Amino acid sequence: MKRSYFYISTMLIILLGLSGCKKFLDEDLMGQQSDKQFFQTADDAELALTGIYNVLSFANSDNRIWVFGDVASDDAAKGGIPGDQADIGLIDDFVVSTENGNLENVWAIYYEGVSRANKLLDHIDNIDMDPVRRGKIKGEAKFLRAYYYYWLVNIFGDIPVHTTTPTPEEMQKPVTPINQIFVEVIQADLIDAAALLSDEQTGANLGRATKGAANSLLSKVYLFQKKYPQAEAKALEVVNSGLYDLIHIYKENFEAATKNNSETVFAVQHLSGQAPWLGNRLNQWFAPRVENGYGFNVPTQSFVDAFEKTAEDIYDPRLDYTVGREGHHWFSDTAMFNPEWSPTGYMQKKYLQPLNEVPKELKADGELNYVFIRYAEVLLILAEALNEQGNSGEALVYLNMIRKRARESYLYDKDLPGYGTIPDGLLPDVISGSQSEVRDAIRHERRVELGFEFHRYFDIIRYGPDYAYEALQDKVNFNYEKYKHFPIPQSELDTNHEI
Repeated sequence: MKRSYFYISTMLIILLGLSGCKKFLDEDLMGQQSDKQFFQTADDAELALTGIYNVLSFANSDNRIWVFGDVASDDAAKGGIPGDQADIGLIDDFVVSTENGNLENVWAIYYEGVSRANKLLDHIDNIDMDPVRRGKIKGEAKFLRAYYYYWLVNIFGDIPVHTTTPTPEEMQKPVTPINQIFVEVIQADLIDAAALLSDEQTGANLGRATKGAANSLLSKVYLFQKKYPQAEAKALEVVNSGLYDLIHIYKENFEAATKNNSETVFAVQHLSGQAPWLGNRLNQWFAPRVENGYGFNVPTQSFVDAFEKTAEDIYDPRLDYTVGREGHHWFSDTAMFNPEWSPTGYMQKKYLQPLNEVPKELKADGELNYVFIRYAEVLLILAEALNEQGNSGEALVYLNMIRKRARESYLYDKDLPGYGTIPDGLLPDVISGSQSEVRDAIRHERRVELGFEFHRYFDIIRYGPDYAYEALQDKVNFNYEKYKHFPIPQSELDTNHEI
């Protein structure tokens, strides 16, 4: 397996540490150097950039965006042992106080990413270095700052915003409305990033942000703001670049041997067997306890029922690529799945590796990346943007590309029973429909195509209260206005008296 991906060095951890801290602390020291001493050379800029990427990693077990994207949604339940990680269960049940540990963790981690990006952007123009490389570094830093703010605003809504390193006095700052953050911070950063970044990253730079990543996230941000012409334009720019494609076998987006493939637009990189730890701990968080896992984030019956099947009960192959269920192999070369492993009878598989790749004693040291944006989502963004502008016929072209890839798994995956022939009636193209019917089809496709990629809850919320109450009808404590966004952590409320 290639080892040329962009990962984090030991030196980086020593020098940068927690330079921003979870409160944007006004600290001059970065290891043994002050900011003024550190930001002197091109190498310093590169090291600081690596520090911003470091925050992305799921090597940190407190990176809990999956709790908000999956467990809070209709796709997943908490899982695990009753009573273990009770704060996750409280989010699952929508009984959430400002002292919930998951709020604290995500707030601290993602503001740390913002802080590191701000520090680099504050200093880089004063570094004597190649101006072209300076521009690329600024583009990556702005993309990453936009990424961190994207998660923060979707989880918390109106939040304090800093785009430079604040003084202690500036730390006392009221929240900025979410719509303003989308436009003035996230959208602005992504526009700048797209203008500065390379089309592709190869060799040792594989895994860094690209122009396509910036435009893809920008199209999604426009979609969230209901700016459909802009979302269409940016998604089309990605499609027309010719740099991305749907791979033939869906499950290969979630296998170590085929990661960073042509469908990957931006992924959080992981590498096992490293010191410091660079492995993906989700491999342990989501695995069954019989494999030394914790068994969290388990699929619901509602999610399983969302997958289409033929009259002969042949399911959309994405179901078994995504979910372990009774009567099917856990992985293609392992024993049958045991429904007793999970309180719902199902387990998700997208971030799990079989024991022949990661043995029990190394369970937390996974090799899989977290794929934040796949080309499949870009196509679905384009379909949605077109349909919302009344162009349902063209929207179906892109929707059906996703369905075609899924059903044609039977032509490429030798592990599928009946390999070589597409079962009759499996995932037929959506031929026509009203705007409302096509909207429902796109929403359905997003759910099954992107399931357990940490997006579902935010889709439910942006679709509006009627959809949300229907989707979350089994969660009796859910209230749309109260939980459209989660509360700001108590530690921040205690520190920042302007909120």
